[in-house]
Amino acid sequence: MNKNFNKIIGGVLLVCSVLNAQQKSVNKKPNVVIVLADDIGVGDISHYRKMHKGKIILETPNIDKLANQGATFTNAHAPAALCATSRYSIMTGNNNYRSPKPWGVWSGYAPTEITKEQVSLGRVMKAADYNTAFFGKWHMGTSFAKKSNPNEIYELQHKSNINVDITKIIEGGPKSHQFDYSFTLPSGIQNEPYAAYENGKWFPLKKNSEIAFIDKIFMNRIGGEMEKKPGLGDSNWNPSAIGPLLANKAVKFISQKAKEDKPFFMYYCSQAVHTPHMAAAELDGVKIAGTTPSRHIDMIKELDVQVGMLVKELKKQGVYDNTVFIFTSDNGGLHIDSDSWNVGHEPSDIYRGKKNDPYEGGHRVPFLAIWPNHIKAKSTVNNLTLGTDILATIAAVAEYKIPEKEALDSYNLIPVLTGKEKKHTRPNVLVQGGSGREAVIVEGDWKLIIQFDKKDKTNKTRTPVALFNLKTNPTEDEQENLIAVKKYQRRVTSLFKKYNQTRDSKVYTGKHF
Repeated sequence: MNKNFNKIIGGVLLVCSVLNAQQKSVNKKPNVVIVLADDIGVGDISHYRKMHKGKIILETPNIDKLANQGATFTNAHAPAALCATSRYSIMTGNNNYRSPKPWGVWSGYAPTEITKEQVSLGRVMKAADYNTAFFGKWHMGTSFAKKSNPNEIYELQHKSNINVDITKIIEGGPKSHQFDYSFTLPSGIQNEPYAAYENGKWFPLKKNSEIAFIDKIFMNRIGGEMEKKPGLGDSNWNPSAIGPLLANKAVKFISQKAKEDKPFFMYYCSQAVHTPHMAAAELDGVKIAGTTPSRHIDMIKELDVQVGMLVKELKKQGVYDNTVFIFTSDNGGLHIDSDSWNVGHEPSDIYRGKKNDPYEGGHRVPFLAIWPNHIKAKSTVNNLTLGTDILATIAAVAEYKIPEKEALDSYNLIPVLTGKEKKHTRPNVLVQGGSGREAVIVEGDWKLIIQFDKKDKTNKTRTPVALFNLKTNPTEDEQENLIAVKKYQRRVTSLFKKYNQTRDSKVYTGKHF
């Protein structure tokens, strides 16, 4: 009798505990999780391929489930066709041209261009009283000390970077931007320093790890290729180990912070699917490396498993229904893997171009937003959307008012997502191309590509080089350049003028509330 009574009491207490935790979750502000994939194109996600009835080589079940539980954006764009410039814009809510180095890709040893006073994702959410965390590829500049003089900041050298103490990030990393916790790759998995950092300090990958020189011979020995420059790193560096590290650290963070009264914000910048394509052998009980037709597609599979792990932990902790979850990419997909092409995989889906191109395949990206009971499941958003919009959107969720002179190109998407606003007032999006120094303005169905003179350091010498009607060519668009057609000259002039006026006058283009 006593045993049965104790079981009943124990059961009641358990139920009360769960209900109490759920009530706490409902009463507090929603948690926010942003997943930024690296080099994922629209065609890498099977949900998007199904929308266009394309051939599917790999299913992405976890990401597809997210799409079915929230909103799928069909006209979303990365701020740039390259990662570092795009990441600057997503972090600050500002178009790339507002940066002191609008075309620059910032090395792990270059100073950041984001000031300490500037609004950014971490600072907004910290000011809104969130527990904040950053995971993964930073690529927005970090500073280290000189090895020969710890009191001096090391300056990037173009040939070889040896006189640098890589054991600690001095400034410019996540900590400088109000992230309480961070597990960081200063330059991702493709460039120096080849090391991971927990809260700004070097995180040895194994007990016997030392600072070593990572070169082509080292990478070939572990079955990889040298993507960028040889340089200093962890003696046990192996890109295939990074994904599991990131995912498991993030799962642990969710597990810990879900129990606290304060909501949490996680900015998860996956290493997938950037080169070198070295997927984990197994992750969360799923075998990955060598299980698809190519190493590139292996990485897509790993990304999908990573996303699944985050969602599973949110549900396990009972906070999924009170979490805003956004998934997108820093730029368009990669076209460098012949094995992927040979089996018919299309990273850019129906769009022309790839990463580093000014065409749609270079900057059109998957974009999903999920918020149970607030965003309608299986809904579609066709509005022009830019990666800069993330900042104003999560600020609105966190009930934080962005100062007028900050996040100048960020639009709050919540009214559109919750059905309170059918169409937002964004008239166009301004996008940057890649290393070719092109810029793009998209307005309605029309797109103008503008070429900047690479020799002009003032960025004032610009020429319209291509006009496309994105509606008339629903597949493989941007094949018919209308720039020289007489009847479209007014269109060219109008779009070119709007781009120039917006950029040169530094006018505000977003809408925070």
